[in-house]
Amino acid sequence: MPLDIEAIFLDIGNTLRILLKEEPYRADARRRIVSLIGTTETPEVFCAELDRRYKKYRKWAFEHLIEAPEEELWTRWLAPEFPVEHIAPLAHELTYQFRQSMGRRVMADGCKEVIQSLHERGYKLGIISNVITTSEIPDWLAVEDLERYFKSVLLSSSFGRRKPDPSIYLEAARRAEVDPAKCAYVGDNFSRDVSGTRAAGFGMIIILPDPAEADDPVPVEHQPDLVIHSLWDLLDHFPSRNGHRG
Repeated sequence: MPLDIEAIFLDIGNTLRILLKEEPYRADARRRIVSLIGTTETPEVFCAELDRRYKKYRKWAFEHLIEAPEEELWTRWLAPEFPVEHIAPLAHELTYQFRQSMGRRVMADGCKEVIQSLHERGYKLGIISNVITTSEIPDWLAVEDLERYFKSVLLSSSFGRRKPDPSIYLEAARRAEVDPAKCAYVGDNFSRDVSGTRAAGFGMIIILPDPAEADDPVPVEHQPDLVIHSLWDLLDHFPSRNGHRG
């Protein structure tokens, strides 16, 4: 490893967790959304409109590098025709169910083992992720007994800014009390993750690409320091630090 890396930050989607588009699971979430909202439309019709509105929101979020709070997401973007006093208190649960309507998320191969090993090798660990939910990720970390390994967890939904805005990377490094130059980031997007970490001055950027996109050409300005094909590969590049057991 060419640099003195002290902290390793990881993305969530397509890095620590992968999405399984299981239709029965998705259909159940769509029914729950319709029940919570109280609409008379069918789950399929209503959620198809939600998807259309969400794409419009994402376009705005990408352009401005802003993540709206969940209450604003639902009252302004996804369900503005319903009373605010009804929708706002349901925003967190609606966000959770909306994400489940996309599919079931499971841990990537080696997730727990690699996290534990990197922690035992003496690295500070953190999470930096663009995500619309504030509670799903902390809840998942608690259920899987992973929260104790992470010094810094920064979600765009809580911070208000999205990758590749360098401020989200810098704030995550500040919370971990590590100089950005001694931080590595593991993401899945050649464009967003490389440009953001570079602008923040991170010492190393690692991409674990979607297998379907692994062979796509990558512009020179978006080339990471390292491309890996499994979380397990991280253990080959981050040896034990300062006498920690590996």
